Amino acid sequence: MRWDNLTANPADSDRPADHAGPRDRAAPANSAAPGDPADPDDRPGTADPDDRPETGRGRPADAALFGADAVTTRTFNTPEFAGITFHEIRARSIINRVPGASRMPFEWTVNPYRGCTHACVYCFARKTHSYLDLDTGLGFDSQIVVKVNAPELLRRQLASRRWQGEHIAMGTNVDCYQRAEGRYRLMPGILSALRDYANPFSILTKGTLILRDLDLLVQAAEVTDVGVSVSVGFTDPELWRTVEPGTPAPERRLDVVRTLGEHGIGCGVLMAPVIPFLSDHPDQLRATVRAIAAAGATSVTPLTLHLRPGAREWFTAWLTHHHPHLVRRYERLYADGAYAPKWYQRRITRQVHDLAQEYGIGPTHRTSHRRIPPSSPASPEPVQLSLI
Repeated sequence: MRWDNLTANPADSDRPADHAGPRDRAAPANSAAPGDPADPDDRPGTADPDDRPETGRGRPADAALFGADAVTTRTFNTPEFAGITFHEIRARSIINRVPGASRMPFEWTVNPYRGCTHACVYCFARKTHSYLDLDTGLGFDSQIVVKVNAPELLRRQLASRRWQGEHIAMGTNVDCYQRAEGRYRLMPGILSALRDYANPFSILTKGTLILRDLDLLVQAAEVTDVGVSVSVGFTDPELWRTVEPGTPAPERRLDVVRTLGEHGIGCGVLMAPVIPFLSDHPDQLRATVRAIAAAGATSVTPLTLHLRPGAREWFTAWLTHHHPHLVRRYERLYADGAYAPKWYQRRITRQVHDLAQEYGIGPTHRTSHRRIPPSSPASPEPVQLSLI
C-alpha cells in the first residue's frame, strides 16, 4: 500500500450502513482530560491464560448497533487490561467496502476491532464510536468491540465465488495490532486465510505485536503482494508518552521496520501525524526522518494532523491541559475546518521529502506472485488522504 500523495477526507469508518447514529459526542464533562499514563511498554498486551474474565460487566451493549445478534461483555483482572471493557460479537460480515466518495487508495478493508487501546489523542476514528452509542473520548480507548469470528468469516468470504481477490487494507480505521490482539489473537487466522487464498493485502500499524506473525507475513509474501507500513510521526519521548499513551515507543516501532526488512518484507513509514508547533520544527523533522532512514524504511510519507469531529474535542482538551499556550494558535490554524491550511501541508511535505532524499529513503517496487487473477477495473489516480 502506498501512502504517497495523500490529503483528503478519510472515510473507512466501518459504520453500519443502515444506522445513522447519534450526534457526535465530545469528552464527557466528568471525564478527565487525556493525561500522562504509565509506560505502555510495561503493559505487554498479553494476559495470563489462567486469569478469570468477568462476564457481563460494563455498559450494556445494543446488539443491533454492533451489527450482531448478541454481545458478550467482558473485563479481565489483569494490569494490562485495567479499565478496559471488551464487547465480543459474532459479526455478520468482515470485508467492508469503502464508500466511493472517500477517495481512499483502496476499496476493501477488514477491521477485526472497533475502538483502540492505543488511546491516541488525535485519532480520527473516534467519531465511529458514536455510531455504537459509545463515548468518543475515554469510551473509544476503553470500550473495545471484538469480532471474535473474524478469521472464520474472512475465510468464508474469500472462498465465495463473488469475491474477485481484490486488495484488502487493514489498520486503516483502528489498529489490528493493538493490545487487545495479544489476548484475542485474531490476526494469525486472518493472515492465514489471506495467504491460503493468495489475496493481496496491506497493514498499517503502530503495534510491535505484528512481529509475532512474521512467519505468516513471509509465507503470504511468497504467493501474493504484501504491504506493511508502520506509523511513526515523531521520536520525541515526552510527546509520545502524552499523545500516544497506549502505543509502543517510537524506537520500538522502528525496530519493527528494521526486522521486517531483514526478513524480506519491505516496510514503509507513515510519518503521521506531524503535530503543529510540537513536532514540526525543522530539527525535529530531521531527527525523525534520520531515525526512519536508519531503520531501513523503503519510503516515508508525512501527514499533518487533522482534527475531525470526535477527535477535535478530545485533542483540544489534551492541548488545554498540556500546552494551554498553544490553544489560540490551533484555533487560528484550524479555523477553516479539520485540516491545516494547504500552505502548511505543502511546507511539511516538501521538508520531509527533501530530508528523505538526503537520507536515501525511496519507494521500492515488488513483483506480484498472485495465483488468483486480479480484477480489471482501472486503478484510481493517486490522491491525498489523512488517516491520522
